[in-house]
Amino acid sequence: METLIENNLVKILLVDDKKENLLSLQVILANQGYEFVEASSGKDALRILLKNQDFAIILMDVQMPLMDGFETAEMIRESDKLKNVPIIFLTANMNTSECIFKGYQSGAVDYMIKPISSEILKAKVMVFAELYKKNRELRYKEEETAALNSIILKANEELSKQYTAIEKHAAELENKNNELQAFTYISSHDLQEPLRKIQTFVDLILSKEAPNLSDNGKAKFERILYSTNRMRELIDSLLTFSRTNIVDRKFENIDLNTIINDVQEALHENIHEKKAAVTAELHGPMRIIPFQFTQLITNLVNNSLKFSRPDIPLHIQIKSSIATPAEVIKEKLDPEMEYCHISFEDNGIGFEPEHNEKIFGVFQKLHNRDTYEGTGIGLAIVKKIVENHNGSITAQGRPMNGAKFDIYIPA
Repeated sequence: METLIENNLVKILLVDDKKENLLSLQVILANQGYEFVEASSGKDALRILLKNQDFAIILMDVQMPLMDGFETAEMIRESDKLKNVPIIFLTANMNTSECIFKGYQSGAVDYMIKPISSEILKAKVMVFAELYKKNRELRYKEEETAALNSIILKANEELSKQYTAIEKHAAELENKNNELQAFTYISSHDLQEPLRKIQTFVDLILSKEAPNLSDNGKAKFERILYSTNRMRELIDSLLTFSRTNIVDRKFENIDLNTIINDVQEALHENIHEKKAAVTAELHGPMRIIPFQFTQLITNLVNNSLKFSRPDIPLHIQIKSSIATPAEVIKEKLDPEMEYCHISFEDNGIGFEPEHNEKIFGVFQKLHNRDTYEGTGIGLAIVKKIVENHNGSITAQGRPMNGAKFDIYIPA
């Protein structure tokens, strides 16, 4: 904006009925960055000012035919837009107190007696020209400020609308969370209580009435018991999944070796039964939610145990490292962040590559339900926990060649 102002010439209106006087003024003020507009009479000056009011100063002769400088100045001052334009009278006959008073009364800010001193005229014009520039710059600043204030006002209105929408959305989320907690209570108590009773009665019948039951009857009761157990497992899995969404996310710096050792201890019998081996190569502590990450490792180990091959011992490898830039780009992660890469790999039965994404869906089971038990929620919980850590997880598998899970968590 300053460059624009500097490049704009300061306009000066010269009013005199004699051409030689107009020319003389232009010669004196030449090469000062001024643009001159000539008027040969008072009426001519008024006509020019009606069309163009952007003048820094008016240099006007007093003695002109028909309308002298005093009358012209008085008419200029009647305009609200022109009343602040400084007028300097140039005259040979303004050396009495009465003339000087009349000049100021008509609206002049100064006067000069002819013959005019070139240096004094230059100095006076320069003062008013600089004042004009400063006022113009101030006006531009005010216009810019007004425009910015208008933008800020609109932005504040928009933010206010967004804030209101966020508050409304937050209230809706709170209601949803309350509904989810109510569902959790119903699932943990009201739904499981009838199942416990069914299990209790079926156990009593099988233990005390077994001699009175046919083999077919026993098989049916055992099937009922199996179905109630599966229903309880399903409810427990749904509860775990729902709690994963609402649990407090308290991050701590934890050594993954500690979590993996705890998981191995908790699943010791299952691991021993499958003759499985779990090896870990970990680079150091991570900032994670301990309870959730323990659940994540537990679900992945259980998944490997469930889908192990009967002909070879199960081997689970867990490794961690700082992700390379190539990995960050490949996984479409934030290139400005550092990530910890955890790989979890086994030599189990694997799965078809086309199921790499499907495997994380709720209730997704890729294998025969009767051969491989489970609720189909375990890996959905794993994915939700990774998302709670602002990370990502991908899966790769090939039939009878194991499965691999790659987890990226912000370091």
